[in-house]
Order: sequence, then structure tokens, then C-alpha cells
Amino acid sequence: METSTQGAERPDGDGTAGQDPQAVTVGASVPGARPPASLSPSRASDFMQCPLLYRFRVIDRLPERPSEAATRGTLVHAVLERLFDAPAVERTAPRARSLVPGQWERLRESRPEVVELFADDPGGERLARWLGEAERLVERWFTLEDPTRLEPAERELFVEAELESGLTLRGIIDRVDVAPTGEVRIVDYKTGKAPRPEYAEGALFQMKFYALVVWRLKRVLPRRLQLVYLGSGDVVTYDPVPADLERVERKLLALWEAIRLATETGEWRPRPTKLCGWCDHQAHCPEFGGTPPPYPLPVRAEASGDGEQGRMGPG
Repeated sequence: METSTQGAERPDGDGTAGQDPQAVTVGASVPGARPPASLSPSRASDFMQCPLLYRFRVIDRLPERPSEAATRGTLVHAVLERLFDAPAVERTAPRARSLVPGQWERLRESRPEVVELFADDPGGERLARWLGEAERLVERWFTLEDPTRLEPAERELFVEAELESGLTLRGIIDRVDVAPTGEVRIVDYKTGKAPRPEYAEGALFQMKFYALVVWRLKRVLPRRLQLVYLGSGDVVTYDPVPADLERVERKLLALWEAIRLATETGEWRPRPTKLCGWCDHQAHCPEFGGTPPPYPLPVRAEASGDGEQGRMGPG
């Protein structure tokens, strides 16, 4: 499940991203700051989108404002998860729609910061429209899947696997279905619209990540990966093969090496794209005239033969 920029999944764990015995440590770390020790689909996507964004979220842990779209996604996910608590015959669209108000209250209690989304809406009109949009997304699901015929093996399943390289992969899978024959289907709900075909590979990256984790953890190759796009009413499926997941693993290892190097040198470069307009961290980004906060980890500079230290990263 990847419905919000922060808080939707378990945080990357403590530990070290790896150390180079030929390097020297410069500076001191800030108490509480730790190098990343695991990789999730959303954080991998962050680094590929913009290394500096990854730093702000994982190392600096800068706060971000909740968004209506991401919060609505979290709400819809909660409703679809809870619907399976009911007997199969009771899993109807009206029943699911009736869960929306209660799940919204639970979300407000667990994440009080979402209340500020509607702080300027004293009459409640905007909130009512927003909840109505969530209800319509929930109802659309019933045109794509029949929950009366589904008995998920797992819902909101936290998975974690350590690769032979030592890299730990982790994430949360929305739904896992297991057929009587033992075949596994991984399902992820998306409250947005399906991407155009030329962007489908990027959308499948998260699902292949999950498939790799399940494959390495359970020694079972998922039979099918399924993305359910509630925003557009589309279902995208993909049947993975070992060679494909092995390519994903190699890509993740290369990505992790780049993260390790950036962590040790403090070199987290911004990568400007059209997505910058939605970024909460423009005030800290050099591309917008901002200055990143002091780097909270020790910087490791390469030791040279004449004893001089290499160029330090931001500190």
C-alpha cells in the first residue's frame, strides 16, 4: 500500500547502510539520526525521482503536509480492508459505503494532522464533497471485483526479506489471494487513474518489488500481480517470471549502492522534474533558492595517499 508520501508504511529501520574501510569519518552525527537500513517501494521511487527528496524524507525526516488525495487513498484502503471482516453475503456496496464515516473518524484519531485539511471549512461543505468522492471510489470497486467471491489470505500484510547481499526489502501489501491450487495473487488498490501504456512499467515497479519480496521470503513465485485503479475503473495485471524479478533485484541492488554512497558522502543532488511543483520541501531545495538543513550524519571522505581529505559533502 502506497497511498501517501509518509506514514503509509513501516519506517525504514535502524542500522547502517554500509561502510567503506578506506574512508575516514568527518564530523559527528546528530543524536537520533541514522543511516537507512532497508528499502521500500515508495522510498526506492523517491530516490529514483529525486535523491534529495529521499534524503529529506528518510534521513532528515522533514514533516510534510497531508494532502486530500493521499488521505482519501488511505481512507478508501481502510474501508476495503475492513469490509472483509463481514460475512461474504454482506459485502455489498451499501455496506462498504456505510463504513466511510467511521473509518474517517478512526483516521482522524490515529493521525490528528489530517484534521487541518478542512480547518478552513467550518460549514463542512468541502469535507462532505471529499467524503462523497471516497464513497464513489469505494462503490466503483464493486464494478471491478466481487468481494462476495473473495476470501483474502492476507490484508495489509507487512513483508520483509533480506537478500543474499544483505539488503533488507520491506513493504505493505494491500491484499494477498491464494487459490486452492496454491497460486498466489498480489493485489494493490490505487485511488488514482491508470497510467498510459508508456508509463505502465513504472506503475508495475511497486508490484514487482512485492513479488520479489514474497519470492525470496516464501520461495513462492506469485502467479499474478494485479493493480486495481479505482479512479478510472481499470484493472492491470501482470504475470511475473523469475528472470524479470531477478532484473528487479539487480536494479534494487544498484539503487541501494547509490543510496549508500550518498549517505556516506552527504551528496544528495536534486533532480528537477514537473513533480517539483507538488513538493513540500521547496524552501529547503537549492533548485528553488532554498538551503537544506545541516546534514545530520557523519560524512565519510575518501582517504588519499598524501593524507589529505577529499571534498566533504554538506555538513
